[in-house]
Amino acid sequence: MGLLSVAIWLPIAVGALLFALGRDDNALTVRWVALIGAIAGLLVTLPLIAGFDVTTAAMQFQEDLPWIDRFNVRYRLGVDGISMWFVPLTAFMTVVVVIAGWEVITDRVHHYMGAFLILSGIMVGVFTALDGLLFYVFFEATLIPMYIIIGIWGGPKRVYAAFKFFLYTFAGSLLMLVALVYLYYKSGGSFDILSWHKLPLNASAQTWLFFAFLAAFSVKVPMWPVHTWLPDAHVEAPTGGSVVLAAIMLKLGAYGFLRFSLPIVPDASHQWAWFIIALSLIAVVYIGLVALVQQDMKKLVAYSSIAHMGFVTLGFFIFSDLGVSGGLVQMISHGFISGAMFLCIGVLYDRVHSRDIAAYGGVVNTMPKFAALAVLFAMANCGLPGTSGFVGEWMVILGTVKTSFWLAALAATTLVFGAAYTLWMVKRVYFGDVANADVKALADVNAREFTMLAILAVAVLWMGVYPKPFTDVMNVSVGELLKHVAQSKLQ
Repeated sequence: MGLLSVAIWLPIAVGALLFALGRDDNALTVRWVALIGAIAGLLVTLPLIAGFDVTTAAMQFQEDLPWIDRFNVRYRLGVDGISMWFVPLTAFMTVVVVIAGWEVITDRVHHYMGAFLILSGIMVGVFTALDGLLFYVFFEATLIPMYIIIGIWGGPKRVYAAFKFFLYTFAGSLLMLVALVYLYYKSGGSFDILSWHKLPLNASAQTWLFFAFLAAFSVKVPMWPVHTWLPDAHVEAPTGGSVVLAAIMLKLGAYGFLRFSLPIVPDASHQWAWFIIALSLIAVVYIGLVALVQQDMKKLVAYSSIAHMGFVTLGFFIFSDLGVSGGLVQMISHGFISGAMFLCIGVLYDRVHSRDIAAYGGVVNTMPKFAALAVLFAMANCGLPGTSGFVGEWMVILGTVKTSFWLAALAATTLVFGAAYTLWMVKRVYFGDVANADVKALADVNAREFTMLAILAVAVLWMGVYPKPFTDVMNVSVGELLKHVAQSKLQ
């Protein structure tokens, strides 16, 4: 069994074991097994980073086994510079989520931990699949654990939120399935994604395929106007669910654009780039304004995620090295920052049981350590230089300036809006005098909470000060992708 298979199936196996054998009367054992499983899943991904060759755009750590012979479907895995970092990121966030739910989750602990570990393995599968049908199976399978997580451990409207999340994402993906079947017939009976990259297609086929992929991936990102499921899902999801949703699941859609839309239908991608750029800019500007008026902290950070992901799709469709690399850096960085912000909200919620901004005020007086970390993440969310939030946004804006100054100026407004809504929240929640008795009674973060936030703070600062390890990995693959996209595939 290859390295990538272990990275996929180890967390799934541990998760399935917890589902089968775990019980609420041995919750502590379950937590430790989940933590050891999550750490083992992370350690397995480290040789990927160590052994990755940054000088080639070819797929590495490949595995290829027959799966469904009759339809020539194969179990084919591999990573390149575009997908490599998402494998350790997924495993890393799973460790954080297990630590986050350690004391908070007391009901059906084995199901909760098991669902997250299974979800982690499936998401690694999405980032590494090189067979179209295998990708689709993993892509759809992510819905099931997430649906369970929101539906069981969520807030009062959890069933509505879980339903909405499932229906939106499932409806979009059905069109992608049609596109995959079309490509299968067109390529002479192959589901190999890399051979689809070379497949000549006429203009109308490319347009249809482009919009089929757009339907699936735009819902996942989510892009405006199909974004409405995300605030609901975030508000109702438990803290761990929000962290994984923001840190990893939103990235599946953006990754799909780079693996499918751009290389398979390059002509349609160029033709309709203006459409994606328009949707991205609406997301950046309009959603920034929507975030300004939110009273619920989770909703505010959820809208902030949509605005930041607008940056990613903008970067991809300006077809420049800086733009695509900046979009990828932004995806990784957003994983750290939004995950950390949801954890901060979770820490407050566990103590006060309210997410309303108005229920707080002067938290810094009673929780100084926590407030310092929370303000750091808020600054990173604004794109402060020296934090990871700045690097990706700066690269995308630089790339966009080369295309159009006005597009870049509009995109840069997100930094202003981002600073406005984030700092407005910080001012009302953390600073000032202690506003009520709940805040007066707060105790500062314990060792567990401090550990998970400190790990993310190190990641945010490290990536902000020294992004080179991240950009070096993706440079060659991004260059190769853009060369490929620049060539017409019209028959």
